[in-house]
Order: sequence, then structure tokens, then C-alpha cells
Amino acid sequence: MNLDRAIFAFAGVLILLSVALSHYVSPWWLLLTLFVGANLLQASFTGFCPAAMVFSKLGVKSGCAFK
Repeated sequence: MNLDRAIFAFAGVLILLSVALSHYVSPWWLLLTLFVGANLLQASFTGFCPAAMVFSKLGVKSGCAFK
């Protein structure tokens, strides 16, 4: 798995988790969904993604989006 796919998988898991938590625990968990979406949007424009830096330090090979 390369870095791009790892970021997309991580974001997808966080979004699904926050939706489930907002349904069962508190609607405030939708703020996590908002944060993940905003982070993906800014990363698409700036190329800066904190999760990509963490995954690359963990040894995930770089893809074409985050070099």
C-alpha cells in the first residue's frame, strides 16, 4: 500500500467512525467529520498533510500525491 491509499483509507475510517459515534453517542462527533473533510480539502490545494508525514515516518512508501 502506498502513502496515497493509506491516507484515503485512514480518512475513510475516521469519517465512518465519526458518523457511527454521532449516531450512537453524540452529534458533536460530526465535528470530526468536518475536520477530516477540511484537512483533505486543504491538502488538495497545499500538498501539506500531517497524516502523510506521520505515515511516511512509519515507513509507508510514497505515492504520487504526497512526495
